[in-house]
Order: sequence, then C-alpha cells, then structure tokens
Amino acid sequence: MTSRRTFLASMLGVSVTLPTMRADAFRHLRRADERGAGLPPATAADDESYWGEIQRAFDIDRTMVNLNNGGCSPAPTHVLEQMIRDLRFSNELPVDHMWRVLEPRIESVRRDLAAEFGCDPEEMAITRNASEANETMIFGTDLARGDEVVFTTQNYPRMQNAWRQRERRDGIVLKRVKIETPVLSTESFVRQIAAAITPRTKVIEIMHISFQTGYIAPVREIVELARPQGIKVFVDGAHAFAHFPFKRDDLGCDYYGTSLHKWMHAPIGTGFLYVRRDKIKSLWPLMAGGVEQEDNIRKYEEIGTHPAANHNAISVAVAFHRSIGAERKIARLRFLRDRWARQVLASSDRAHMITKIGPKESGAIGVLAIDGMDMGKLGGWLLDKHHIVTTPMVTDEFQGIRITPSIYTTLEEVDLFADRVSRAIKHGLA
Repeated sequence: MTSRRTFLASMLGVSVTLPTMRADAFRHLRRADERGAGLPPATAADDESYWGEIQRAFDIDRTMVNLNNGGCSPAPTHVLEQMIRDLRFSNELPVDHMWRVLEPRIESVRRDLAAEFGCDPEEMAITRNASEANETMIFGTDLARGDEVVFTTQNYPRMQNAWRQRERRDGIVLKRVKIETPVLSTESFVRQIAAAITPRTKVIEIMHISFQTGYIAPVREIVELARPQGIKVFVDGAHAFAHFPFKRDDLGCDYYGTSLHKWMHAPIGTGFLYVRRDKIKSLWPLMAGGVEQEDNIRKYEEIGTHPAANHNAISVAVAFHRSIGAERKIARLRFLRDRWARQVLASSDRAHMITKIGPKESGAIGVLAIDGMDMGKLGGWLLDKHHIVTTPMVTDEFQGIRITPSIYTTLEEVDLFADRVSRAIKHGLA
C-alpha cells in the first residue's frame, strides 16, 4: 500500500496529469507528515507540531471559534483555490471551458470517491449535498398506499418532511420510533427498530450518525435485520463519511447519501449518492434522464446547468483527506472532543454528556447537557459574549449543546470553550 509520504511526493510532482494543481498545494501536509512520520494515530492525536501544520492549510477567521463544523466546514485553502480557478476558467467561455473541458473530469471525482467508499465507480453519483442524495432515495422508490416506512423521531427534519410529503401524496404510513437519549446499547437500538416492523414495512431510513446526539448507529445490524424481509435500508450518512474510517462493505448497505462539505472538507454544495449496481434501475432520479440511462448511475446527476468547478475540487479534498489518514483524523477529533468534555464534566456535577465519549465511542460530535441551564441561552451567550459558535439542541426529547471541533481547531479554542462554560455553570450567564 502506498505510504502517506510516497503519496504526498507523487502529488507534488503531477503537474502534467493535474494541470490545475499548484506545486505547493500540499506543502503544509508534507511538513506535517515529516513531523508525524511513524507515529501511531493515537500518539499523533496530541502532537501539536503535526496538527499546527494542518491548521495552516486553512485560511479562516480566528476571531471566531467555530465549534459547529458538523453543520458545514471550511475547505482547505488549496481546495478553495482550485474551485475558484475553475470558476474563472469556466466564465471565460462556459459552453466550451465548463461543458467540454471541465465537466468530463467528474469521472475522476467518481473514481476517487468510489475508492474511498469502497464501491464500483458505476455505483457512485456526485450530488450537491446529502439532502439531494437522500431525497433521491425517498422520492425515487416505488411505494403503494398503505406501505410503511420506519425512521426515528431524531432523523433529520428535511428527510422527515420529504416522507411526510409522500404520506400526503401517496398515502404511505410513517412509523416514527422514539429512541432513548442517550442510546443504551446497540442491542437496544436494533430492538426498537425491529419492534416497528410489520409485514407492510418497505423502507427503514437510518442516520449513520445522529446530527442531534452524535450517536453512531449500527447500520450493518439494521441492514441484516431488514434485508431478509425484503426491506430497503436508506442510510443518511451526512455526518459520517470522511469523519471516521469505514467502507461500504463494513455497512453492507445498498443505498447511502452524504455531504462532502463537512468532514471531507470539499467545497460547499458537494455530496454523493451510492446505489448498489443492481438497484439503480429500480430507483428513479429526482430529475428525469433518458430511458437509455435507466441502469446508469449518471441519471442521478441530470440536474441541468451547474458549475463543474465545485465537484471537480472534490478530488483535491480527497487527496488532502488521504494524506492525513482516516485513522489519524478520527484520533485527533476524539482527542479534541474528550479534552473539552472532561474539563467541563470535572467542573460541576450538573454537567453530563448525552454523547458517549472515549477512544472507540462516537466521533467529533459531542453533546453536553447542564442541569438547570437553558441551552439556547447558553449558545447565545457564548456567541455574543465570547465569539464561540455552537449548536444548541433544544428538542421535545432533550436539551443539550452540540460541540463539533475539526482538524483545524486549536487546543486554545477548545480550552476557551470549556473555561467559559465552566464559568457559566458556576456564575451564571452574566
């Protein structure tokens, strides 16, 4: 297998095959790799000389502390620059530069993403986000009046709204499962989903990672529960892909949708839809393709005129991700999560985690609850008084505040958050 160092060296010398790649695009990654060479992921997690170089790959506003990277994350500077260069090139003569020169390069993007996900490129469609991918599944599957769809009350609201539209138009039946928070165990989660299944169940939609709690769901176990009964499993992977290491075969799924502007650090407005090859023909696209495209994954990309620059820059983001390494990335993200969480938990017995933490639990997303404190007001106070961006989670089922650092987040930033929250618990929001 190619080492990170060999990979970086090859990327720095590919000006012939990748004419838009600057020779110094991966300079910070090369320096980082030299400093972190040979270190196991867990050891590298707190190597600030290594992560300091990664941080320098991003041009961001350091007057704000962004702890909502689960919503949308910035791209590294060289990823953004490639997209801007291609946008300018497109604008010179769109009908030629965009359509003839740049658009065909989507096939390279397809190849790179398929390799990362572990599927055939002919099963990989490039979309604009997870919502587009997931709604292709939702609106593209044939359902009859009375057919049942199972999902949890914590599934993403846009997906729930899509199912409700089908409920109104087609008369399908929605079975919404209330999962305990926090989830007690894998067995408990699977048992609650299984209890909602009836002979009329046709689809289960499951989030790979809960956007509300950071819980990583047992996708494979749900697929193994559903497949023998002829039930489709749609996986909403918006927060999972490139967040922690996994492949398609680890999940066993037939359908998967994700965004790439979260953990892959691709440009805003990028994602993918995976459909297992023998399922493509039976899943309709959102926008009609030609009849000759029935069993072609590209039918899901028939969305009309759109910028090629956005999706072509995905390949640069994939190279950035590979150069760090998925194991090293998740080790760092868990280290940052545990660093702030343990400080806050130690400050008061009123603080507790809705998200399980530890070396093998969850990922970057950590959700904190504080007894007797309004989480919405805490989020507003952190933003207005301390310029810290967080995500209050105020639902019918629980109250918490979602904290999501990223690979460019510094120790000082997570320590600042922990300190301000600890002060708020002790002294109130003043």
